[in-house]
Amino acid sequence: MFFNHSKSFKGGIHPNELKELTENSAFEVMPNPKQIIIPISQHAGKPAKPLVKKGSEVKAGEIIAEQDGFISSPIHSPVSGKVTKVATTVTANGFLNESIIIEPTDVNEFVKMPELNFENVTPDEVRERIKQAGIVGLGGAAFPTYVKLSPPADKKIDYVILNGCECEPYLTRDYRFMLERTEDLISGLRLIMRTVGAEKGIIGIEDNKPAAIEKLKKALKEYSNISVEVLETKYPQGAEKMLIKAVTGKEVPPGKLPFDVGCVIQNIGTAIAILDAVVNGTPEISAALTVSGKGIKMPKNLIVPIGTPLSDVLDFCGGVTEDAIKVVVGGPMMGVAQYDFSAPVMKATSGILVLTEEEVNNKPETNCLRCGKCVEVCALHLLPTRLARLSQLDKLEEAEELGITVCMECGTCTYTCPANIPLVQWIRLGKQRVLKLQRERVGKEE
Repeated sequence: MFFNHSKSFKGGIHPNELKELTENSAFEVMPNPKQIIIPISQHAGKPAKPLVKKGSEVKAGEIIAEQDGFISSPIHSPVSGKVTKVATTVTANGFLNESIIIEPTDVNEFVKMPELNFENVTPDEVRERIKQAGIVGLGGAAFPTYVKLSPPADKKIDYVILNGCECEPYLTRDYRFMLERTEDLISGLRLIMRTVGAEKGIIGIEDNKPAAIEKLKKALKEYSNISVEVLETKYPQGAEKMLIKAVTGKEVPPGKLPFDVGCVIQNIGTAIAILDAVVNGTPEISAALTVSGKGIKMPKNLIVPIGTPLSDVLDFCGGVTEDAIKVVVGGPMMGVAQYDFSAPVMKATSGILVLTEEEVNNKPETNCLRCGKCVEVCALHLLPTRLARLSQLDKLEEAEELGITVCMECGTCTYTCPANIPLVQWIRLGKQRVLKLQRERVGKEE
């Protein structure tokens, strides 16, 4: 069943979805592993500051690393247990990170925050609770949520938009949330609207999720100020700028943020986490994720304690098949290939994919054909092949002038390139160098 619509954006691609592997699998709660590894940087901004040391006894829900700076977020223990050490470990993003390692006990003593009344909680109380609970954006960037819900006083917010697109192939975490916690996500959206003073709420969903669309529309009949917008199934429909354009017609100018056009964007899971923190006093200590791909024996949707090693999650899903050749954390378009399965699940981990040879493009790279396909699909109207070449040649100022920092690294260019050139990888490298150059300029000016 598909819906008639015309809302989308120019560009984008239609990769094979393979959501059927897990879309009918309800969430399962994974038990605590034998060891929990908690990186102190699970969010954009400054890492949290550890409050525990080797030998410390901790309880589930207890703060073990405090917020350190405005753009930072506290971290809570997902289990009761003993800190065995604080050491440098590998993380799923491929970097080394200081981590708190905990050995869980058999008894989970849970420390909750005081419950707040949904009906009369104030915007400031919601923001403070979100900060205390360590909630970060679950759409990928892991930006501290309380910061996103603190727009400048001169920025009027007209819309709060929940991203229910889940346009990455394989992933069905948000889809299951929409089916299993429908009322909760609506309540979370209402809290966000109250916090930023928005009168209108919108839930954007791609038209490949008819069951979720129908269930949400039915549940929203009593809320005249919240609507469901059905969007074309297309990647990267769920990107902030694309979603805003599709549901409101507004364009976020380069270098600007959603609140500059009166919008706040939040992920489905983030809205539910906000509700849980406010009305239940529950901090962010677990991750909802999809484990999928043809290389995992039992694909599932899971609720997993933060800090659980990837190897434990894979074992819980029956292990990998003999023809599995790659493990990716996140979606196949923007996820990170793994080399060390001791890396832990983090707050914003949305999926773990185990891919076989038929699912991975291992074709050799050839010379650019100058076909222009990467330009056609780029949702931000950039010149991917040119930007990648400038990055290769280290011509950073030219790349900056062509808008390399605007790139959201969605990977549509690489996906569509018939020459198999790793365009987004080169652009990402060049973007990092340009951003470093910009920071150095600012330092010299100061």
